[in-house]
Amino acid sequence: MTDLPPDLPRLRTLETWLQLTLDEVRAAIAAAEQRDAERQRGLERRPPAPDWLLEQGLNRDAPPVQVHVGGCWDAGKRTRGIDRGEALRALADGVTACGVCRPDSELGFLG
Repeated sequence: MTDLPPDLPRLRTLETWLQLTLDEVRAAIAAAEQRDAERQRGLERRPPAPDWLLEQGLNRDAPPVQVHVGGCWDAGKRTRGIDRGEALRALADGVTACGVCRPDSELGFLG
């Protein structure tokens, strides 16, 4: 035994409501699939992480604080990617090498 109404007008009303609800669910599914596809495209197009990071000082005029290997968990938020040559120059100029990721060892810098 079902809980459906027995008369045709109420069954038609229920059918219409179910169709509208199904349309809304399908639209929500399509939107979720679109978001997932865009997120995946963004991940695929993300530029590679830099090999070396230079951690900047607290303000624009402050000297750099540390050199890190790219992806170092101890790198602060004020970092920018640099190339190998710039990392070596920074270490040669006296910028501290991170004690966690040891970029000086990775670079073969004997300071």
